[in-house]
Amino acid sequence: MEDATTPKDKRKKTMHDPSLYNDDLAPVPAGQRTWSTYNYAALWVGMSVCIPTYMLASGLIAGGMNWWQAVGTILLGNLIVLVPMLLNAHAGTRYGIPFPVFVRASFGVRGANVPAVLRALVACGWFGIQTWIGGQAIDSMLKILFPSWAGFDGGKWVCFAAFWALNMYVIVRGIETIKALEGIAAPFMLAVGLLLLWWVTSKAGGFGPVLSAPSKFQTFSAFFVFFVPALTGMVGFWATVALNIPDFTRYAKSQRSQMIGQALGLPAAMTLYSFIGVAVTSASAVLFGEPIWDPVQLLGKFNQPLVAFVALIALLIATLNTNVAANVVSPSNDFSNLKPSLISFRTGGLITGVLGVAIMPWKLMGDYSAYIFGWLVGYSGLLGPIAGVMIADYFLVRRAELNVEDLYRRGGIYEYQNGFNIRALVALAAGVVVALIGLIMPSLEALYRYAWFVGFFVAGAVYFCLMKQGGETWSTPKR
Repeated sequence: MEDATTPKDKRKKTMHDPSLYNDDLAPVPAGQRTWSTYNYAALWVGMSVCIPTYMLASGLIAGGMNWWQAVGTILLGNLIVLVPMLLNAHAGTRYGIPFPVFVRASFGVRGANVPAVLRALVACGWFGIQTWIGGQAIDSMLKILFPSWAGFDGGKWVCFAAFWALNMYVIVRGIETIKALEGIAAPFMLAVGLLLLWWVTSKAGGFGPVLSAPSKFQTFSAFFVFFVPALTGMVGFWATVALNIPDFTRYAKSQRSQMIGQALGLPAAMTLYSFIGVAVTSASAVLFGEPIWDPVQLLGKFNQPLVAFVALIALLIATLNTNVAANVVSPSNDFSNLKPSLISFRTGGLITGVLGVAIMPWKLMGDYSAYIFGWLVGYSGLLGPIAGVMIADYFLVRRAELNVEDLYRRGGIYEYQNGFNIRALVALAAGVVVALIGLIMPSLEALYRYAWFVGFFVAGAVYFCLMKQGGETWSTPKR
């Protein structure tokens, strides 16, 4: 592996092919790896404390779970997804490389564009969803501050455009702006969330009435039918970041920093904010006679403008944090990987913004069932197989050894067949087909309910077997 202290101009010469290299995709030098345990814990707090997290829990409540079943499902899902998250994070920290470069080891220097684009398109969908939600929060704030705003028919579209522009501004400022934003905003958002929880539950008569609602499932079998796809949806929620986590861990001071930071930040933040979503949604049923799973709609019903305004500001900051960190960083790198000489990180971010609008997020956001069982479970069947191939390649085939220079040049050990590792593409296709076949064959619907898990294990197993059959051609490279 190249000396991280090598000057930038010398690195450009040794990294060879300009079609595979630019400064944004290059290994991060040792001196720039400054992210600590706190930065990673704060990153996860910032990404977890957001409206879609809130909607996860409130959606499970609306679907029939009681409060502890909903929170327990989310906790279990996040503990499960933490495993591939930490496994894929290892290469980023060890070699300083982002996701689209890391995936070249398994899919080939050109074939890496296939999983990178799949991941990027899902991120564009998420970017659009988060931007739409943030725009609705701004619209609700303006209605509280200026009641006449409610009479402006195009108000929600103006707010959507304004929040989109704010996201683009942050990404143009670069990765260090994201780091600073997460570190400052994360504790503030948690504090405001807890304050909102206290205020709403006190209005509803305390936690007793709020958390006393029983589960609607009368038998274990009825609960299990709902629980399995719900758990898959919880894993699918962070299946995107489980792939591109090297985009963040390439800046880590050490493996210990990123591992402890993620292990502390992800499950704890998701569980706590999910509980807030459960409690506030349950309180809405007490206060308004029906559970309201959309917090923007809920806050719009409050008669105290100051409380609603502060809460919406907090949700707006939370959505901005999550959107930029989780949904722009990765596709920016992924699109840059398509043509590094023409597409920079910032240009990739602008492409993400445009596609996020083109996907029409206002149509993706339906009821809780469409959100959890359609969107989350559906795309998890695409991303689980990619994770299976990556982890099988890095840990089982290569034993965590990569030749970094060959990741950036043609004709090296990751060239395979004209830049494509056909074995990886076959494994990916096998995993996706098995995971999603239940959508068209009702008798195999159970496979779809486990889409991420099925795709992960099928693709990983197929890839490992095919690579082992390849013999010395696919042996672990020397560094």
